[in-house]
Amino acid sequence: MHSTSYIIKFTLIMTIVVAFVLALMVSGLKDVHSVNESVYNKKGILSAVSQQLGKDVNTLSNQEVQDLFNSQIVQKVINMKGDELTEDQIKSATGGTASKAEEIDLAKESKKPEMDRLLPVFTFISSDKKEYNIIYVRGKGLWDEIWGYITLEGDWNTIAGQAFDHKGETPGLGAEIKDNKAWYSQFAGKKIYNTNGEYTSISVVKGGVKDPTNQVDAISGATITGNGVDEMLDRGLKYYEPYILKNKKSETKNQ
Repeated sequence: MHSTSYIIKFTLIMTIVVAFVLALMVSGLKDVHSVNESVYNKKGILSAVSQQLGKDVNTLSNQEVQDLFNSQIVQKVINMKGDELTEDQIKSATGGTASKAEEIDLAKESKKPEMDRLLPVFTFISSDKKEYNIIYVRGKGLWDEIWGYITLEGDWNTIAGQAFDHKGETPGLGAEIKDNKAWYSQFAGKKIYNTNGEYTSISVVKGGVKDPTNQVDAISGATITGNGVDEMLDRGLKYYEPYILKNKKSETKNQ
């Protein structure tokens, strides 16, 4: 029979050992989760230029996604006035939690007062050195949040690609914003400004497209999600307008 003191010591040692092992496991899992979340977000961004890449991003390994993102994406963070922020300004605005666009907590930003929000801009540089500008939008679907990355051509007007996602839309209905290629492919070539230079956004309409310049047909049976996408695009793209107009003026001067 072991003495009482031996049992107490053994119990204490085992408790410490188990606590140490659990701490290591939690730390390791947290690191894995952080990497997986980073890769997931980068896949979303790169999916918005999948046509320019000429490949399905979902078929790439995590390392391939990281390498592609690091070699062909230039990150910027802007404020609601359209000003580009320095690394120090980003750190100051986020309390030190971010220093570049990919680190911005986009869900958290959406809860701030509008004029205090930070907006990410990702510029994809293709193999032929053409630049595409990827911007972020976020809104509400039927059940929960929806979001997307919209790619604009160098004219800051023509949509060159998109990637939508959602937290809990209905499979076969609202979830089609992510899954139905025939639906989301409608966005390519649409314009967010009309011929008079007025902001129009892209409208999701029922009953057939009347204006092919800036309308896409809604998903049948997913009215509320479609309305959410419509509102998300109208509001979300408008947030970027100060920055877009600055770049359009710069393009005009350089022509």
